Amino acid sequence: MIRLLIAEDHPVVRDGLRGMLAGQPDLQVVGEAADGAAAVALAAELAPDVILMDLRMPVLDGVAAIRQIRARQPAAAILVLTTYDTDSDILPAIEAGATGYLLKDAPREELYRAIRATSRGETVLAPAVAARLLGKMRAPAEEKLSARELEVLSLVARGASNAEIAQALHISEATVKSHLLHIFGKLGVADRAAAVTAAV
Repeated sequence: MIRLLIAEDHPVVRDGLRGMLAGQPDLQVVGEAADGAAAVALAAELAPDVILMDLRMPVLDGVAAIRQIRARQPAAAILVLTTYDTDSDILPAIEAGATGYLLKDAPREELYRAIRATSRGETVLAPAVAARLLGKMRAPAEEKLSARELEVLSLVARGASNAEIAQALHISEATVKSHLLHIFGKLGVADRAAAVTAAV
Protein backbone atom coordinates (compact mmCIF):
# COMPACT_ATOMS: atom_id res chain seq x y z
CA MET A 1 0.00 0.00 0.00
CA ILE A 2 1.36 3.44 -0.99
CA ARG A 3 0.46 6.00 1.68
CA LEU A 4 -0.21 9.50 0.32
CA LEU A 5 -0.29 13.03 1.71
CA ILE A 6 -2.13 15.61 -0.42
CA ALA A 7 -0.91 19.21 -0.03
CA GLU A 8 -3.40 21.39 -1.90
CA ASP A 9 -5.15 24.58 -0.82
CA HIS A 10 -8.31 24.17 -2.93
CA PRO A 11 -10.87 21.93 -1.16
CA VAL A 12 -12.57 20.94 -4.42
CA VAL A 13 -9.26 19.77 -5.93
CA ARG A 14 -8.40 17.87 -2.71
CA ASP A 15 -11.80 16.17 -2.75
CA GLY A 16 -11.39 15.27 -6.41
CA LEU A 17 -7.94 13.80 -5.87
CA ARG A 18 -9.04 11.84 -2.81
CA GLY A 19 -12.03 10.40 -4.66
CA MET A 20 -9.94 9.52 -7.70
CA LEU A 21 -7.18 7.86 -5.67
CA ALA A 22 -9.68 5.91 -3.53
CA GLY A 23 -10.46 3.77 -6.58
CA GLN A 24 -6.91 2.37 -6.65
CA PRO A 25 -6.40 -0.66 -4.37
CA ASP A 26 -2.71 0.13 -3.73
CA LEU A 27 -3.11 3.87 -3.00
CA GLN A 28 -4.28 5.27 0.34
CA VAL A 29 -4.66 8.96 1.27
CA VAL A 30 -3.53 9.23 4.91
CA GLY A 31 -3.49 13.01 5.25
CA GLU A 32 -4.47 16.33 3.65
CA ALA A 33 -2.89 19.76 4.08
CA ALA A 34 -4.42 23.08 2.98
CA ASP A 35 -1.15 25.03 3.17
CA GLY A 36 2.60 24.47 3.05
CA ALA A 37 3.18 24.72 6.79
CA ALA A 38 0.54 22.04 7.47
CA ALA A 39 2.17 19.88 4.79
CA VAL A 40 5.55 20.09 6.56
CA ALA A 41 3.97 19.18 9.92
CA LEU A 42 1.91 16.28 8.51
CA ALA A 43 4.86 14.93 6.53
CA ALA A 44 6.84 14.68 9.77
CA GLU A 45 3.91 13.18 11.68
CA LEU A 46 2.66 10.67 9.10
CA ALA A 47 5.86 9.84 7.12
CA PRO A 48 3.85 9.17 3.93
CA ASP A 49 5.36 7.22 1.03
CA VAL A 50 4.52 10.00 -1.46
CA ILE A 51 3.59 13.65 -0.97
CA LEU A 52 1.50 15.28 -3.71
CA MET A 53 2.55 18.95 -3.51
CA ASP A 54 0.87 21.99 -5.05
CA LEU A 55 3.17 25.01 -5.52
CA ARG A 56 0.96 28.06 -4.92
CA MET A 57 -0.32 27.74 -1.36
CA PRO A 58 -0.89 30.12 1.57
CA VAL A 59 1.28 30.40 4.72
CA LEU A 60 4.19 28.55 3.10
CA ASP A 61 4.47 27.99 -0.65
CA GLY A 62 5.19 24.59 -2.17
CA VAL A 63 8.90 25.20 -2.87
CA ALA A 64 9.57 26.32 0.72
CA ALA A 65 7.57 23.34 2.00
CA ILE A 66 9.58 20.94 -0.19
CA ARG A 67 12.82 22.43 1.11
CA GLN A 68 11.73 22.08 4.76
CA ILE A 69 10.43 18.53 4.31
CA ARG A 70 13.66 17.50 2.57
CA ALA A 71 15.74 19.01 5.38
CA ARG A 72 13.89 16.88 7.95
CA GLN A 73 13.27 13.81 5.79
CA PRO A 74 15.98 13.53 3.11
CA ALA A 75 14.41 10.44 1.57
CA ALA A 76 10.92 11.98 1.21
CA ALA A 77 9.29 11.31 -2.17
CA ILE A 78 7.60 14.52 -3.31
CA LEU A 79 5.60 14.72 -6.53
CA VAL A 80 4.70 18.28 -7.52
CA LEU A 81 1.17 18.43 -8.94
CA THR A 82 0.43 21.90 -10.26
CA THR A 83 -1.00 23.92 -13.12
CA TYR A 84 2.21 25.95 -13.50
CA ASP A 85 4.88 24.95 -16.03
CA THR A 86 7.08 28.04 -16.28
CA ASP A 87 10.83 27.94 -15.68
CA SER A 88 10.39 30.11 -12.57
CA ASP A 89 8.14 27.40 -11.09
CA ILE A 90 9.87 24.24 -12.31
CA LEU A 91 13.51 25.02 -11.54
CA PRO A 92 13.06 26.12 -7.89
CA ALA A 93 10.85 23.08 -7.18
CA ILE A 94 13.39 20.64 -8.65
CA GLU A 95 16.26 22.44 -6.90
CA ALA A 96 14.37 22.29 -3.59
CA GLY A 97 14.20 18.52 -3.89
CA ALA A 98 11.00 17.54 -5.71
CA THR A 99 11.21 13.94 -6.92
CA GLY A 100 8.88 14.60 -9.85
CA TYR A 101 6.80 17.30 -11.52
CA LEU A 102 3.39 16.64 -13.03
CA LEU A 103 0.73 19.01 -14.36
CA LYS A 104 -2.88 18.88 -13.15
CA ASP A 105 -4.18 18.31 -16.66
CA ALA A 106 -2.42 14.93 -16.80
CA PRO A 107 -4.73 11.94 -17.46
CA ARG A 108 -5.55 10.03 -14.27
CA GLU A 109 -3.69 6.90 -15.44
CA GLU A 110 -0.57 9.04 -15.86
CA LEU A 111 -1.01 10.35 -12.31
CA TYR A 112 -1.35 6.81 -10.94
CA ARG A 113 1.80 5.70 -12.79
CA ALA A 114 3.68 8.81 -11.57
CA ILE A 115 2.70 8.16 -7.94
CA ARG A 116 3.84 4.53 -8.14
CA ALA A 117 7.11 5.50 -9.83
CA THR A 118 7.73 8.27 -7.28
CA SER A 119 7.20 5.78 -4.43
CA ARG A 120 10.01 3.69 -5.97
CA GLY A 121 12.30 6.72 -5.95
CA GLU A 122 12.07 7.29 -9.70
CA THR A 123 11.99 10.78 -11.20
CA VAL A 124 8.79 11.57 -13.09
CA LEU A 125 8.50 14.67 -15.27
CA ALA A 126 5.58 15.82 -17.38
CA PRO A 127 6.68 15.93 -21.06
CA ALA A 128 6.36 19.74 -21.17
CA VAL A 129 8.48 20.03 -18.01
CA ALA A 130 11.15 17.65 -19.32
CA ALA A 131 11.32 19.66 -22.55
CA ARG A 132 11.82 22.90 -20.62
CA LEU A 133 14.58 21.43 -18.48
CA LEU A 134 16.36 20.05 -21.55
CA GLY A 135 16.03 23.46 -23.18
CA LYS A 136 17.71 25.03 -20.16
CA MET A 137 20.58 22.55 -20.33
CA ARG A 138 21.06 23.28 -24.02
CA ALA A 139 20.98 27.07 -23.55
CA PRO A 140 23.54 28.77 -25.81
CA ALA A 141 26.76 30.12 -24.32
CA GLU A 142 25.60 33.73 -24.57
CA GLU A 143 22.87 32.94 -22.05
CA LYS A 144 25.48 32.13 -19.40
CA LEU A 145 25.92 34.74 -16.67
CA SER A 146 28.74 37.22 -17.11
CA ALA A 147 31.46 37.62 -14.47
CA ARG A 148 29.79 40.81 -13.21
CA GLU A 149 26.37 39.14 -13.08
CA LEU A 150 27.88 36.29 -11.06
CA GLU A 151 29.33 38.86 -8.63
CA VAL A 152 25.91 40.49 -8.24
CA LEU A 153 24.19 37.12 -7.77
CA SER A 154 26.80 36.05 -5.21
CA LEU A 155 26.05 39.17 -3.15
CA VAL A 156 22.30 38.60 -3.51
CA ALA A 157 22.82 35.07 -2.17
CA ARG A 158 24.49 36.56 0.91
CA GLY A 159 21.42 38.73 1.53
CA ALA A 160 22.84 42.04 0.29
CA SER A 161 20.39 44.78 -0.75
CA ASN A 162 20.69 46.63 -4.06
CA ALA A 163 22.29 49.57 -2.22
CA GLU A 164 24.84 47.27 -0.54
CA ILE A 165 25.65 45.57 -3.84
CA ALA A 166 26.12 48.95 -5.53
CA GLN A 167 28.49 50.05 -2.77
CA ALA A 168 30.49 46.79 -2.79
CA LEU A 169 30.95 46.80 -6.58
CA HIS A 170 31.30 50.60 -6.96
CA ILE A 171 28.37 50.86 -9.37
CA SER A 172 25.01 52.65 -9.24
CA GLU A 173 21.82 51.06 -7.91
CA ALA A 174 20.32 51.48 -11.39
CA THR A 175 23.15 49.35 -12.80
CA VAL A 176 22.51 46.72 -10.09
CA LYS A 177 18.82 46.61 -11.09
CA SER A 178 19.83 46.26 -14.74
CA HIS A 179 22.14 43.35 -13.89
CA LEU A 180 19.37 41.69 -11.86
CA LEU A 181 16.90 41.96 -14.76
CA HIS A 182 19.45 40.33 -17.08
CA ILE A 183 20.09 37.59 -14.50
CA PHE A 184 16.35 36.90 -14.09
CA GLY A 185 15.94 36.73 -17.87
CA LYS A 186 18.86 34.35 -18.38
CA LEU A 187 17.81 32.05 -15.54
CA GLY A 188 14.11 32.21 -16.44
CA VAL A 189 13.07 33.30 -12.95
CA ALA A 190 10.94 36.09 -11.51
CA ASP A 191 12.65 37.14 -8.28
CA ARG A 192 15.85 37.17 -6.24
CA ALA A 193 15.15 34.01 -4.24
CA ALA A 194 14.39 32.00 -7.37
CA ALA A 195 17.52 33.37 -9.06
CA VAL A 196 19.70 32.21 -6.17
CA THR A 197 18.01 28.78 -6.14
CA ALA A 198 18.42 28.32 -9.91
CA ALA A 199 22.05 29.45 -9.78
CA VAL A 200 22.93 27.02 -6.99
